[in-house]
Amino acid sequence: MKTVSLYRPMNVMDELMESFFDSSFTGNRLMNKLPLVDIRETENAYQVEADLPGFDEKHIKVHVEGGKLTIESDRDDEKEDDRKGTYLIRERRLISFSRSFTLPENADTSSVSAIFKNGVLSLEIKKRIESAKRLIEINSQ
Repeated sequence: MKTVSLYRPMNVMDELMESFFDSSFTGNRLMNKLPLVDIRETENAYQVEADLPGFDEKHIKVHVEGGKLTIESDRDDEKEDDRKGTYLIRERRLISFSRSFTLPENADTSSVSAIFKNGVLSLEIKKRIESAKRLIEINSQ
């Protein structure tokens, strides 16, 4: 089996996001990037989109514990493949994965919502109201 090694230096924005969300992985460098994610911040929430082609919602688990958001699957493609024959090439294999993110302190962990559509898992984590920016009125004397 041929081993493929991919290396991409992190740019400044990647470093900021990695340190902000304290992304932690399991597995080797290539596999630990599964699922690939985009993380956005809006005024009221954090939004995570994870690419999970070939998966469906019954194979995906999302949970929050101790300020960490985890996306995982324990899917074993070998057990679920009931087709006859021997693969000559197999590149579309689905694997188990676990990817966790430390949430910012102002994330409301009780408000996480999830939608799975067309192989993309979309999560929204609302910000706590007390952490929202508010304008203070200045009175004249």
